[in-house]
Amino acid sequence: MVYDKLTYAGNLDNLRDLEDNPRHSFVRGDICDMSLVDRVIQEEQISTILNFAAETHVDRSIFEPGSFIQTDIYGTYVLLEATKKFGLDRMIHISTDEVYGEVMSGSSVESDPLRPRSPYAASKAGGDLICLAYHTTYGTPVVITRGSNSIGPYQYPEKVVPLFITNALDDLPLPLYGDGSQMRDYQYIIDHCEGIDTVLHQGKIGEIYNVGSGVEIRNIDMAKGILRLLKKPESLIQYVEDRPGHDRRYSLDTTKLQSLGWGSRHAFQEALEKTVKWYTENEWWWRKIKSGEYKEWYERQYGKRKILP
Repeated sequence: MVYDKLTYAGNLDNLRDLEDNPRHSFVRGDICDMSLVDRVIQEEQISTILNFAAETHVDRSIFEPGSFIQTDIYGTYVLLEATKKFGLDRMIHISTDEVYGEVMSGSSVESDPLRPRSPYAASKAGGDLICLAYHTTYGTPVVITRGSNSIGPYQYPEKVVPLFITNALDDLPLPLYGDGSQMRDYQYIIDHCEGIDTVLHQGKIGEIYNVGSGVEIRNIDMAKGILRLLKKPESLIQYVEDRPGHDRRYSLDTTKLQSLGWGSRHAFQEALEKTVKWYTENEWWWRKIKSGEYKEWYERQYGKRKILP
């Protein structure tokens, strides 16, 4: 059962493949709505929650942190209360590598301290901590995953990879923050989901598991890789003023998850190729998104940002 608020990034087109699946149902709702959450869990006889629900875009969190705090912390509390109240089997809380903060050397392990540097990262860290507190205090059956950047189909085009792909297809500038040397682990969404599925079935209650490919790519190299695949000139890259508090590097140690038998199956180049191919072949999906609210946000985000030499 999919329970979704359908915010600006929510899109029922993403569920088209499930329309005829008798096992699938959809409820429009906000995880901050405790009475609705409780009613749906009881009516649908839910036994397990996977909490993907979140405000997730760092740039938006800089402009409007309140919605991030509300959904990512209070919403997580509502789901924890329901898990405890109705004696659910387990709740998998989907988090992010950004809670560790900037990692200039080595790789983050699950026991490392949290040092979030953006409102988004702080809201996710808050959600993680309340999950762990509920487990310690009430024995609530929670497991946390912390994933690196996902790429693949159906990703809202405010995120950097689909933003760059769709801009490049229209011969528009690719706004690259700073010098483009920020290091990221871009993992294919199927690998990320398989990692979460492994944790769902084999993860130990009360534990945290990192999910990532282990391969680090500079953002400038990611941008150039997209342009090569689309046969577009590198002159489309436009260096722009960096965002405040932009973390230079994330890196995850995934030894703990690998011990459960999981492994990343897609190398970065294959993941990027599949992602570029999907957006190239599915303009019907993203063209109607890149208008209205999106255009207003894009202008607010990039329209007055200083262009670097």
